[in-house]
Amino acid sequence: MKNNPSSVAATFTKITEFMNGIGRKGIGLQSTINERFFIGDQWYGARVGNRPLVRRNIIKRIGEYKIATLTAAPIAVNYSADGVPNNAVMRKKEDTAKETLINGGDMGAFSEQVNSVLAMDILTNYFSTTAERLKFADKCEQAVRSAYITGTGIAYTWWDSTIKTGLYADEGKTTPIKGDIGFEILDVENVRFGDPNNEDIQTQPYIIVAQRRFYKDVRREARRNGIPEDVIQNIVPDLNIEQMTEGEYGIDELTDTKRVTVYTKFWKDYNEDGTDYVIKAYRCTMAAPVREEWDLGIKLYPFAKFVWERRRCCAYGDSEITHIIPNQIAINRAYTALVWQQMITGLPITVINGDIVTQDIMGEPGEIIKVFGASEDVRNAIGFVQPPVFAPQMQNVVASLANDTLMDSGATDAALGQVRPDNAAALIQVREAALQPTQVYRNRYYSFIEDIARIWADFWLNKYGTRPLKINDGDDSYYVVFDADKFKNLIINAKIDVGASTIWDTAVVVSTLDSLLGAGIITPEQYLERMPNGMIPNKSGLVSEMKNQAEMREQTSDSAILSQFAEQNPELYEQYMAMSPEERQTMLQSATQRAGINNGSEQNIQQRD
Repeated sequence: MKNNPSSVAATFTKITEFMNGIGRKGIGLQSTINERFFIGDQWYGARVGNRPLVRRNIIKRIGEYKIATLTAAPIAVNYSADGVPNNAVMRKKEDTAKETLINGGDMGAFSEQVNSVLAMDILTNYFSTTAERLKFADKCEQAVRSAYITGTGIAYTWWDSTIKTGLYADEGKTTPIKGDIGFEILDVENVRFGDPNNEDIQTQPYIIVAQRRFYKDVRREARRNGIPEDVIQNIVPDLNIEQMTEGEYGIDELTDTKRVTVYTKFWKDYNEDGTDYVIKAYRCTMAAPVREEWDLGIKLYPFAKFVWERRRCCAYGDSEITHIIPNQIAINRAYTALVWQQMITGLPITVINGDIVTQDIMGEPGEIIKVFGASEDVRNAIGFVQPPVFAPQMQNVVASLANDTLMDSGATDAALGQVRPDNAAALIQVREAALQPTQVYRNRYYSFIEDIARIWADFWLNKYGTRPLKINDGDDSYYVVFDADKFKNLIINAKIDVGASTIWDTAVVVSTLDSLLGAGIITPEQYLERMPNGMIPNKSGLVSEMKNQAEMREQTSDSAILSQFAEQNPELYEQYMAMSPEERQTMLQSATQRAGINNGSEQNIQQRD
């Protein structure tokens, strides 16, 4: 059946009913409550008068620890292709091909396998270039935070044909290359999966995304897509935000913002025999199309999903916050009661006999109060209400509840760094043991990154055509001409490498390097090259200077040997000068080795003496 605005909007509403039935309050409302508790607005709607409302935000403490645990480690992506070997011989050929490309050569000069291995190496390096442009690390943190609060974080990649790349298709720079991938994190409340009981995104029958956009921007997009003007006039502002509860403030729009809800539907369009398909999309409002069906040109749905807690037969995840809220409420109530009890103990409620004391009482220190009558009237004029006495163990119970909640959630003192570092090795072991329960979250997070990497590669191979790609290689950067059309049929795999994430990992690396250097197993150059980044300013410059000094020492040593050789054996020196450069080098190395042996013998004799 052909897509139309009314059918897409109706389908979105139907799946919304399913989402509203998940949990006690539905995904939308529960996510709003969870976000309030996470940021600290934990007394929202409570009617408690003017009492001081105390909160100890253990939810945020747990969340920040776990989010940091997942996102702190630097991540690198390595691409490979099925059916393409990657052994030592192939890598040697790849190095030759890479050098040729850097010098402006053509990939056509090498075999298909070499080109495929080289292409994967280019994409591996290009991933970091794209990640930097799209602020990938920041977006991943946003996805993990969204998953912790709502249960599900969703990353969306799309092709933006308006992006200027600064590249040109010709040497005269008359044909600019435009278009590149865009990347954002979607609110789960605005995404509808065609089969909400299916956890796998790539096997979904369709996916619908809703967005609130300014209607004039939507009209301009419709004109670019060739929608008739009389149809475009149906794109008008609406208040269709009931189904898009994207946070507490997302549904609180100004009445004059003039926004309209835009739906984009994605699905797989199979050929007649069902052996192949393309990803298609359709965009509309409730009243008009914005873009008719179009082919995205890729083979994967451009969505990646990270869930915090898996629920069987459910496309959406569950949030840890939902089940900690009762503990958080009990802790806040108990702490508030304790503080209130201490306040009324120090400043108890004052009772005044109005028949005896006629003036207003300010409660200030040293205040003079006039009382008319006998001494008994003075004693009965003012009194204090004895506050209730709390059980001594009340405070211990509250503290124990908070600490137990932190510990049961994995945020132990060792994990949070709240232990004395008397023994660094033991502390590292305890901390690593404390991090073990988070491994399941890290595995899901790394799988989430790999899904994104495969989607990006899908766009690069199917949308880039032939264009120069910027490659960052250490402190250097260069461009290589990449012909994506040659690799469209490759089956791409993505694997991530995770680097050191914390100061403890860095300390272990530095300690190990110190031991290796002290034992003479590595050279100072190798020591510096393996030192974690940021430990030594301008590390690459220092390594370069050391290499230059070593070369100068080697040249000086060679000159000294030649001078000594010329003095002691003038005839052989003349023969040496008549030799070819290769023969000279062989002879010089032999002389150097003999000199080293002699020096070693002399040192041994001196040591024995």
